[in-house]
Amino acid sequence: MEIKMIKGALEASVIEGVDRLDTEVEHIYASDLMSDVLAFGRPNSILLTGLATQQAVISAHMAEFVGVVFIRGKKPKDGSEKFAKDNQLILLSTKLDMYEACVRIDSTRRGRYSGAKGSWMRQGTEEMSLSREFFIQGSDFANAGMVSTKVKSILKKIGFDPKLVRRVAISTYEGEMNVVMHAKRAKVDLSVTPGLIQVVIEDEGKGIPDVELAMQEGFTTATEEMRAMGFGSGMGLPNIKKNSDELDIRSEVEKGTTLQMRFFI
Repeated sequence: MEIKMIKGALEASVIEGVDRLDTEVEHIYASDLMSDVLAFGRPNSILLTGLATQQAVISAHMAEFVGVVFIRGKKPKDGSEKFAKDNQLILLSTKLDMYEACVRIDSTRRGRYSGAKGSWMRQGTEEMSLSREFFIQGSDFANAGMVSTKVKSILKKIGFDPKLVRRVAISTYEGEMNVVMHAKRAKVDLSVTPGLIQVVIEDEGKGIPDVELAMQEGFTTATEEMRAMGFGSGMGLPNIKKNSDELDIRSEVEKGTTLQMRFFI
């Protein structure tokens, strides 16, 4: 599809490249992680990002993208426009958030977006790539579940099958609660690529001495206080295994645990 179609769907303004809006785009990549852009981005893509920086523009150029769309009304002010002009990159800015923008672009590509507010369908995601990073703080029961709620919201907005969204959300929530109960902190990486949703939770904490034992239903190391709050039934890891298509657990005592959950689309 042409960038001018993307511009129309996103009701975007042109920062640079108004004379190149006929440029064809083959793929859409949405991320605030430039390392992922460089690792997984494909040539002739357009990048959607909330990072209004020259580094985002340079990363897009290095990955051979044709342009960058800055979301939530952001516009770079650090020389990005000149770099884009010198390197034939197109820069747009939209007031939409990342997920709304992704869905509108995909709907436009499939001829399902008419330009009127709300007149687009959340279907078709096989050409879409997205990555997000979140953080969990251990013992923060007040905010427990917020990361998994965000993950669920993202996948729903993209338009995945509700049953798939439910499985990802449950698995992420169980993993998040394990961090809150047993670890100091954790990083959560959500990635969506054609055919696969992956959630990786990497924590810093006590680790799991016996992973096989921890996978048994009912086994728990939760304190009485945690159980009084309704947590620690010993079903967390079994539920993750049940709901994910593939589960990989790596753990080192007194260092931490990494859960890698994969869901096939």
